[in-house]
Amino acid sequence: MPSRKDPDASANVPSFYGAELRFKRELAGLTLEQLAGGSFRGFPFLSQIERGERRMPRDLAKHVDQKLGTDGFFERRCEDARRARQSGHAEYFADVVEMERHAETIEDWAPLIVPGLLQTATYAGAIVRAAMPRASDEEVEKKVEARMTRAELFDAEETPAFWAILDESLLHRRVLADAGMAELLEHIAEVVKTTRSILQIVPETAAAHPFMMGMTRIMTFADAPPVVYTESLHSGQVIDYPALVKQYRQSYDLLRAAALPPEASLAMIEAAAEDFRNGKYRH
Repeated sequence: MPSRKDPDASANVPSFYGAELRFKRELAGLTLEQLAGGSFRGFPFLSQIERGERRMPRDLAKHVDQKLGTDGFFERRCEDARRARQSGHAEYFADVVEMERHAETIEDWAPLIVPGLLQTATYAGAIVRAAMPRASDEEVEKKVEARMTRAELFDAEETPAFWAILDESLLHRRVLADAGMAELLEHIAEVVKTTRSILQIVPETAAAHPFMMGMTRIMTFADAPPVVYTESLHSGQVIDYPALVKQYRQSYDLLRAAALPPEASLAMIEAAAEDFRNGKYRH
């Protein structure tokens, strides 16, 4: 049997936190299954925390402290580990970035801005600069790089099943010059065609629909309950209350029904990209 590979506690704060968790768990003579028992999380989730790959939610930190008798240590320090994982993202979005790497499904509703997982660097730069007009070039570059890195999850061995619903207005809003818009729309079409992704467009003829609000995301996991993430200009909120998650789930399903079929949506994006590329786009 190969020897177990211990995490490098010196690598970063989450790795140190995870190594301490493993040390305390083994000192108490508990397996991962035994420590996770009684919580709302599966033992694979706990194993990823020990390897420094995933953050410790506060509810699980409380559970761990109670089982290990660690006097609130893991609850007190889980916020430090979370902040250390931000890596160029807004503080309120850092948890979501980590969650999406472990999600089984990701479903986005984007009424105003193309979802981050579908953006090009040029588009991301324009969006960041518009939201932070006084930011330095270095700050903008850091945020763009962080956003582009997120799309690497599509290259993983096990990628989440991604479903995005976009408002048709996103195809018309000239955030970039024609060449940049063509590049963006071509990129979206390429991602949809080459990954486990489905995309739908809510046409402008749909005067009313169930999700006439800001950006919303629903994520499901193999080892944790589903969550909803909603975002406004300078804030975001992760919702895990089961009754609310269920309501968002029902609204998203109704939105799906109001959107164009995937084939027609993809054709609309490709046609708009071609018109932008040829300088013929008219709204």
